[in-house]
Amino acid sequence: MKVSELAISVGVTSETVRHYTREGLLSPSKDPANGYHRYSEQDRERLSFIQRARTLGFSLADIRQILVHADQGDSPCPLVRDLLAERLPKIRQRIAELEALAQRMEDAMTSWQDMPDGMPNGHSLCRLIESVPADAPATGGSSCPSQAHRQEAP
Repeated sequence: MKVSELAISVGVTSETVRHYTREGLLSPSKDPANGYHRYSEQDRERLSFIQRARTLGFSLADIRQILVHADQGDSPCPLVRDLLAERLPKIRQRIAELEALAQRMEDAMTSWQDMPDGMPNGHSLCRLIESVPADAPATGGSSCPSQAHRQEAP
């Protein structure tokens, strides 16, 4: 089947199929007549597996390791269990940090409700943010989900 047919059958974009092919996670044959990639039923099953693994938070590097074990005839299940056991506490910590951030944001919105707007005056940029205690926990750096836990392309 063609890239587009495979993509539709699994519910992903053609670019996702191409990305996984470039990453070596899918191994299509080449059509000798035109050089186009041809995907098999095994590729469809593998792509479906990759999508399921992604929904559990596995990275492409993790999935590559899992597939290597499977391709060698070894059970990847112990690796899968170990990876999840290692990641779950980190995910729970991120959730706790995000819940704390949400609470700080709600508290700020409540306290800012009746606070007048201010204009920058050389000593103040934004009175709302400046009213937050200096010792309030920051969310920058590794606890910022948009930067610290950036995921690979599709």
